[in-house]
Amino acid sequence: MSGNGSNRPRSSAVFDGPERAFARAYMKGIGFDDEDLSRPTIGIANTWIEAMPCNFHLRAVAEKVKEGVRAAGGTPMEFNTVAISDGVTMGTQGMKASLVSREVVADSIELTARGYQFDAIVALCACDKTIPGSVMALARLDIPSVLLYGGSILPGRYKGHDVTIQDVFEAVGAHAKGDISDEELVELENVASPGPGACGGQFTANTMACAYEVMGIAPMGSGMVPAVADERKTVAEHAGELVMKVLADDLRPSAIITRESIENAIATVAMSGGSTNGVLHLLALARECGIDLTIDDFDHISERTPLLGDLKPGGRFVARDLNDAGGVGLLAKRLSDAGLLHRDAITVTGRTIGEEADDASEADGQEVVRPLDDPIKKTGGLVILHGNLAPEGCVVKVAGYERLTHTGPARVFESEEDCFAAVKKGGIEAGDVVVIRNEGPSGGPGMREMLQVTAALVGEGLGDKVALLTDGRFSGATRGLMAGHVAPEAVRGGPIGGIRDGDEITLDIEARTLSVALSDEELAERAATYKPPKPLYESGVMAKYAASVSSAADGAITRPAA
Repeated sequence: MSGNGSNRPRSSAVFDGPERAFARAYMKGIGFDDEDLSRPTIGIANTWIEAMPCNFHLRAVAEKVKEGVRAAGGTPMEFNTVAISDGVTMGTQGMKASLVSREVVADSIELTARGYQFDAIVALCACDKTIPGSVMALARLDIPSVLLYGGSILPGRYKGHDVTIQDVFEAVGAHAKGDISDEELVELENVASPGPGACGGQFTANTMACAYEVMGIAPMGSGMVPAVADERKTVAEHAGELVMKVLADDLRPSAIITRESIENAIATVAMSGGSTNGVLHLLALARECGIDLTIDDFDHISERTPLLGDLKPGGRFVARDLNDAGGVGLLAKRLSDAGLLHRDAITVTGRTIGEEADDASEADGQEVVRPLDDPIKKTGGLVILHGNLAPEGCVVKVAGYERLTHTGPARVFESEEDCFAAVKKGGIEAGDVVVIRNEGPSGGPGMREMLQVTAALVGEGLGDKVALLTDGRFSGATRGLMAGHVAPEAVRGGPIGGIRDGDEITLDIEARTLSVALSDEELAERAATYKPPKPLYESGVMAKYAASVSSAADGAITRPAA
């Protein structure tokens, strides 16, 4: 009827004593016994779902985690949350659910853990929003926790070379232009995604997995192991064992997630050529932790960090190759050698990130992570622009291309669908600046990614001849001169709402500006009189999100009403 609550700081209140007999009765009816209920209970927060490959395998991963927990003296209790695939939903109204789901993932893990008072948590994640959503929940709960990424998909093979889902998106544009046949498109789609695991390039999922590993909330060496590799089972068991040590040491997220460790994560994104979504998610995490961080900090850190990761979409390699080259530890080692790593930051293993970096190994002859004296670029893969079109800032990913400026006439679209229709009809011309608005956190709602549009532009041969700006987001697979997260967004009175077809827009990377050739007075008058389309959702989760979400420059987090 009672147990030792000293190693069960939360679950003892649920299961100990005569007055908790009914709680034990419930659990005994589904297979738990007195010994199970006298051990620490470990919540296994799973984001498994059958609706996409990224998280498809996480049920099997969870079983191995639970084996590790039991072997180390704990009682695992698995629960699930939602997961929305950015890739499957791309280009549809369903994609608006993706960023919203980040908040729901965080909320549901938080609610379940608070309800059952688990002593510790292992959070299993894979697809884009399940990763930051899980970490946001762990930060809120601030109980001993381990993050475990489910690993990446292997590349497919097409006509003798490796391919990823990025190739399929770009092939859609090539098909629309007539450069590839119906049969070739089907052949490519049949092989590009050959099994379970998250997208293979340094897209958002792998970007965040690398960032959180260097941040320290995920154990070093756990993320880049492919989803289908036998080693993934061992990694999962070790995570289950590790969480019991983290519990015994009372090592909490608040000790791991600090200003210094977030700076380490930002530098990892910059050095690896990672996704612009890293800006959004790390800002959101900083807000959860009460850490002072601004969008401009990303530019400052990227400016001093060399781009070394030769990873898709801008480079040649995928996550499997990074794992073979030395994994995330190799990135940490490069940061340390460059004097860019806060070496004393503690990690979930109890070791410092400096110690982890020192132990990193590098495969002979590897070409995935360049040496410090031979960078791809001397500065990192992210820049932040301001100007009369983005007073709060916007994000540009500069990895993978050389253009640093573009001036051209605006082609304005009120939604992604309108723009994609124009692209398919050949309605975009070289030199244009494509403007897509009403896709921001509130205006979408949900801040859709524009990969369908950007990939189609590349596929039509316009990737290096046009620029694009939006108050929405870009996929980590996007490449080209594209400015996302333009803030404030159109429905919140942002200047992007005042742009009209033909206005001359300039993106200047070196000057860090995004501007339109209009006077401040005219632009303000236009923005003030702009009438956005009627909201698509007037009730339900989408409407609640639209009403409570913050600016992209603040991480697009939801907040209680003042």
